[in-house]
Order: sequence, then C-alpha cells, then structure tokens
Amino acid sequence: MGLTSGSTGSGVLNCCGLHIEKETPADKIVALAGNPNVGKSTVFNSLTGLNQHTGNWPGKTVVNAQGKYRHHGNNFILVDIPGTYSLMANSTEEEIARDFICFGRPDAVVVVADATCLERNLNLVLQTMEITDKVVLCVNLMDEAKKKKIRINLDLISSQLGIPVVGTSARSGKGLDQLMDAVASLTDGSIESKPLHVAYTDQIENAVSMPEPALVKILRGRISSRWVSLKLLDGDESLLQSLKEYLGYDLMQDDEISHKVTEARNFLEAAGISTDRLRDQVVTRIVMTCEDIGRKTIKFEEKEYAARDSKIDKILTSKLTGIPIMIALLFGVFWLTITGANYPSKLIATGLFALQGRLSGLFQAISVPAWLSGLLVDGMYRTLAWVVSVMLPPMAIFFPLFTLLEDSGYLPRIAFNLDNFFRKACAHGKQALTMCMGFGCNAAGVIGCRIIDSPRERLIATITNNFVPCNGRFPTLIAVITMFFAGTMMGPYKSASLTLILTGVIVLGVIMTLLISKLLSKTILKGMPSSFNLELPPYRRPQIGRVIVRSILDRTIFVLGRAVAVAAPAGLIIWTLANVHVGGLSLLNHCAGFLDPFARLLGMDGYILFAFILGFPANEIVMPIIIMSYTAAGSLIDFSSLVQLHALLVNHGWTWLTAVCVMLFSLMHWPCGTTCLTIKKETQSLKWTLVSFAVPTVTGIVVCMIVAGIARLLGLA
Repeated sequence: MGLTSGSTGSGVLNCCGLHIEKETPADKIVALAGNPNVGKSTVFNSLTGLNQHTGNWPGKTVVNAQGKYRHHGNNFILVDIPGTYSLMANSTEEEIARDFICFGRPDAVVVVADATCLERNLNLVLQTMEITDKVVLCVNLMDEAKKKKIRINLDLISSQLGIPVVGTSARSGKGLDQLMDAVASLTDGSIESKPLHVAYTDQIENAVSMPEPALVKILRGRISSRWVSLKLLDGDESLLQSLKEYLGYDLMQDDEISHKVTEARNFLEAAGISTDRLRDQVVTRIVMTCEDIGRKTIKFEEKEYAARDSKIDKILTSKLTGIPIMIALLFGVFWLTITGANYPSKLIATGLFALQGRLSGLFQAISVPAWLSGLLVDGMYRTLAWVVSVMLPPMAIFFPLFTLLEDSGYLPRIAFNLDNFFRKACAHGKQALTMCMGFGCNAAGVIGCRIIDSPRERLIATITNNFVPCNGRFPTLIAVITMFFAGTMMGPYKSASLTLILTGVIVLGVIMTLLISKLLSKTILKGMPSSFNLELPPYRRPQIGRVIVRSILDRTIFVLGRAVAVAAPAGLIIWTLANVHVGGLSLLNHCAGFLDPFARLLGMDGYILFAFILGFPANEIVMPIIIMSYTAAGSLIDFSSLVQLHALLVNHGWTWLTAVCVMLFSLMHWPCGTTCLTIKKETQSLKWTLVSFAVPTVTGIVVCMIVAGIARLLGLA
C-alpha cells in the first residue's frame, strides 16, 4: 500500500496506525484539534459520552482518544488529537497532530479555540487551513468571554477565514448541535469552504510556486501541494520523514522536485532569506494575520478583561502567598480524604471479610482440601479484600477532589508556583503536575510524565515520581502517625494534627523530589532545563457531577483494577510463606531473621523490612503483613482498634524511632509492582525501570541509616 516510485500519485495513503477504522463506509471521521486548556476534551466528552475508548498512538506514549456520535442519522467518529499550540512539529504532540491531519484522512477537522484568547488560538487555525480545506472553527468558552465583556463577531470571523465558525459553551452543552450541523454540512458537501491562505512576501510566494506544479502531479490533491512546497523549502526533516513513511515515496528522490526545491532555495538565498529567516517570516506573517482578524472581529473592554482572574492570580501565584496557599489546599484535600474514608473503608472491610467466612464454609461443604482453601480464601481473597477496602474509599474521595482542582484551573497554577524550584533542580516545570498525579497513584503519575517533551526531563520525572506517597502508602503513614504522634489528641484536634504531620511528610517528599532531580541532572541525566509555555487557563466553576463520574470511572476504577491484578498473586505468596514451616519456623520467620541485622541499621526490624518486600505488589498490605508476622498468624489479620495495635507493636520493640524510620522508608523505597510495570511500558527500557527502582530505594536506606545513627549517637533511642 502507499505511493511508491512505481505508482506515483496513484497509490493509497498508508497510514501505518493513523488510520481510523469505520464501521460503515458512510461514517465520517472528525479530528478535534486545539491548544491545551481550550475545552477540547470537554467538547469531545460532551459529544461522545460513554461511547469512547482510549489507547496510545502507535509507537508513541501519547494518548489516543476516539468516540462515536450520531447526529441526524449520520455516524461520526471523533478523534481527540493531542493539544498543541502549532503544527510546526517541535514536539511529539505537534508531530502526531500534524500527521493525523495530513495522513489520517479525516473528513473534517474541528479546531477548538478559547473565546477569551481567540486571537492567539487563530495561529493553529490558520496552520490547519494550510493543510486542509475541511476545517470548522469551534469558538468555545463563549460563556467565559461574555463574563469578561468580550464581544466576538462570529459571522465576520467566518467571512474572514472562509470556513464555518460556531460559538459553543461545551461545559453546558450550548452550541454543540450547531457545531455538528456545520460539520455534517461540510462533510456531505452541502457547503463549500474557501479557506483563507496566508499571503507571504513576494519572494516567498515566488519560491513556493516553483516546486508546486511538480508536487501537484504527484500528490494529486491528497495533501495541500502549496503547504508541502513551503515545508520542503523550510527543510522540515520531521515532515519529510513522515511523508516518506506514510506515502511510501521520498519526494526529494524525484529529480524534478529536487531540482525545483534547490532552485527555489537559491532564489531565496539571493533575496537574503536563509532557512531560519524563512521560518521566522512565515511565523511572523501568520501572527500578523491573526492580529488583523482579531482587530476586526473581537472587541473587549480593557478594564474588565481578565480582571477577576488577575486578582485571583495575584494571590494564588504570588511569591509570598502562592506556596502557603498550595500547602493549605493540600492539607485540606488530605484532611477530607482521611476523615471521609474511615467509615466507608470499615464498612467495605466488614462486608468483604464477612463474605470470607461464607467462602470458607462453601469450600468445606464441597470438600476442598484445607491447603487449597487457605491458599485461595485466607491468601488471595483476604489480600484482595484488604486492598479494595483500604484503597477504594480514599481514591474515591481523593481523585474527585484532585479533578475538581484540575477542572477549576488551579493545577496549572501549582506548576507555575513550583516552576522556579524545578528549574533550579534542572528539571521541567511540568514535573510539578506529574508529581501531583502521583499523590493518587504513582503509576498514574508516571503516565502523566508524557506531557514532558524532553526525554531527559521525562526520565527525571519518572524516576522521582515515587517520592510522593500514593494512596497505597497512606494507610501505613496514617496508622503510624495516629499511634505514635497524634494519639494523645482528642476529637477534631486529632484529625487536624494527623493531617498536619502527614502534610509535613508529603512536603518532605516534594523536597526529596527536587533534591534527587538535581542530583540526577548533574550525574546520569546531565542537561539544562528546557523552556516551555505554561498556559494559565481561566478559572472555571467545576462541573461536580461530571467530575465525580469521570474521576471514578477513568481514575479510581482503573487504578484499583491494576492494584487488584497485582495483589492477587501476592496473596498466594504471602500465605505460602506464612504457612510453610521448616525447622519449626515458617518461611516468613526465616526470611525476617535473615534480614534483621540489616533492618536494625535502618531503625527497623526484619519483620518490618520483609513486610515492605512482600508489599511490593501493593503497598496497602505492608501493615497487615507486619501484624500477621508479629502474631504468628497464617493469614492477614486486622485489629479492632489502633490501641490494641499500638500495644502489639510496642511489645515487639517499637519506639518513636522505629515509627519515624517506618514512615521515612514508606515515603522513600521502591515503587510498587503496578508502577514498575507502568515505568517499563512508558520507557520501553528495563534499564530505566531498574534505575527507577534503585534510586528511591537507595535514598530511603541512606536516610533511615542517618536518622537511626544520629538518634542512637545522641542517646535518644
């Protein structure tokens, strides 16, 4: 398939993974393009609802979202291509967006723009119109523009651009029917658009016209020959590679095209226009065109424009108040998560563990061997019950709260506040966002590292993501803090002090993230931080219902499913170690005894260290394994109160130093099995997976040794 030297112009585009399968020939493929934070995903979700699925673009770690929408009897397949500021292919996202528009054969491209900063968004619109004439402009966030006294003449913009233009407020669903009406009319030929072509200088226009006739004969309208001619003059290596890959034909191997391109470049050089100047002049002319259209079609009152957002940002992004407010919000989120998860967690645990008794009775009734019943019920099922009861309630609270902050526009402000710290650590400012994602689940945080374009900085973010504790480590941290540091408080003061100490531990994790990022950037991942444009979106009122549904379906259930898949075999292993005896002691006791001398150096004991090792599949089961080991039980058990648990731990030698070292090691040790698997998939490298495993582990060992050594040296333990 594809254009070849023997079939120039007569072949079929070979999309190599960019091709979207249609259920029927009548289906229409619609690409959704747009800058980040313009509501593109909101448009996509509002139209497709639950009729969507996600994956990765072939060979890329960038999300591919597709969905179906039926409009007036016609089926549309919507493809949410990566958010990008331009199609100049300076990043993976830009390359994918450009290639899909060029080679994915969409029947229409809807460019979603932000009505509150439309002039800047028109840059992407004009670049898209240079590639295809099947473009619809969706001016989203019209409600926000109205609040800011911005008046946009949509009809005049349509006549200026020569394409359909529709205003929408996707969050409330306004204008989406009209948008799909325009898409349907464009795809069925009811209307014919005549897109504006940016007029460059006479020298550039003359140079573009030289190779264009030869390209017309080969491309035959499949791709804009004018645009390809401009890109060949620009020497866009990324596009040349994509053309070669997707068309099956190297255009520069054609003698006529190669000759004409050389002739055009010589013409430009003679006019004093180098390749770099050509690119600058092209970008400048596009920007000037955007400004000209903006002046004619957009009116706003300077005093009102963005006044509210500016006032809020003066507080939330201030050097004086930005960080304290961020920490206070973090405190609030964790306080709500901790206090809100207690009751449902106990309720779920009671129900699941009650079912365990019935399962045991069923196995006895059908004469299942005792060892097999213990393996499946006391081992696998009880471990799964622990993971579900401990993980589900906190995640069901934390992820919606996190998504509300994201939906309101606050998360980019966190990245803004922390950008300077990460730049000093020679890391990327976007790492702040991936770090925030890690609070819910480190595997999700690793996936979030895709937003960082630089491979070096993406690796730094991946390796250090485990320094922020996930939901799986909260139970251990909360239990230890409550028993040894906040247990003397009563009522609301107890919850507040617990949350305050937990917030302090998390801040320590952030500090360690910065320190280790700095160390990595000066050693195995040397380099300077790359610059990036951080778009601060307008503040918006979160849609609570949609946020809850999306966070529970897309995040909570997804992460819980992965944890369950990893924890199930772990339950079998733990039960086996606790129930197979050699020389009068279980294998678990033998292993703990072997580890004990080293664990003592870390301020812990062999049972604790071995519990962390067995907790590799799921951090939630670390504390239950410690309890099981101390009580010599053959399966994971729970205590009815933390008072009983505190007495058990103290009887087995726990002191305040033990508690501190357990907290530090819980904060800084190897990633869980789910995260390691995710790192392997994201980096496609066993080496970097092992590095991601080793860095936090070595850090935790060193920190615990130092703390335990100093405490003993000072006679405090």
